[in-house]
Amino acid sequence: MTPSFRRIALIGKLGTAEIASSLTELAAFLKTRGCSALIEKETAAELGQRGLDYAALGEQADLAVVVGGDGTMLAAARNLVRHGVPLVGVNQGRVGFMTDIGHRDMQSGVGAILDGKYTMEERSLLDADIVRGGQSILRTIALNEAVIGKGSQGRLIEFDLLLDGEFVYTLRADGMIVGTPTGSTAYALSAQGPILHPAVPALALVPLAPHTLSARPVSVSDAATIEIALKHALDARAHFDGLALADMQTGDRLILKRSADTVRFVHPPGYRYFATLREKLGWSEVRAKSD
Repeated sequence: MTPSFRRIALIGKLGTAEIASSLTELAAFLKTRGCSALIEKETAAELGQRGLDYAALGEQADLAVVVGGDGTMLAAARNLVRHGVPLVGVNQGRVGFMTDIGHRDMQSGVGAILDGKYTMEERSLLDADIVRGGQSILRTIALNEAVIGKGSQGRLIEFDLLLDGEFVYTLRADGMIVGTPTGSTAYALSAQGPILHPAVPALALVPLAPHTLSARPVSVSDAATIEIALKHALDARAHFDGLALADMQTGDRLILKRSADTVRFVHPPGYRYFATLREKLGWSEVRAKSD
């Protein structure tokens, strides 16, 4: 049978012998299936090989298999999204909301996908722009979340929140998380934000330790333009998926819009979103024990 994907990019978390072994095993397995393995440059260096940078992978790969956890998947997705390369993850991290295939099921899960037994899902992400004095100082993307927060001095920041140019409120807080549906089970969840199903066209606005009890998490349309304008900040920073960082000053504005690009995740047979939540969040554990 001709594989559904023939040129497979392999990307792994660096520095662990277990993942290096899995990547070597996976490359050998792909060869038996008539596929070519294209190893990401830094991943290949860990294996003592020469690899390809993300630009080359984006041009050549039909599918990217990411071995690691959600952080490794985030980095790969951010680098490949503009190229439209779909991704699937083998979980060798901690929780693994975005890595569907268990380590023990690696060959069977990837093999099923090569046989055409998979579903494809598109996930939205954010285009982010930090504006200072009318000039953009940073443009980036966020698959999980954009966060503006206090820096190393630990002092509250004060900012205005606007939606489509309409003033919402002024808030003094540790910061604000703007989470996508994908990111609603990440940092936003730990800050008591709502879980958003990936099919819901919404964003979660989650204040971080607000200096008022009335500031609650709010879900808004992902068609809205979100603006966070710093009114007072001796030390503030913006983070995007924990991978991009920018220092911010009083008067800076963080502008967020839904990106025209989407990340495409490939899911193996049997994938169910709520089954993933039950497993990762421990839902139904009490009932299962009582039964």
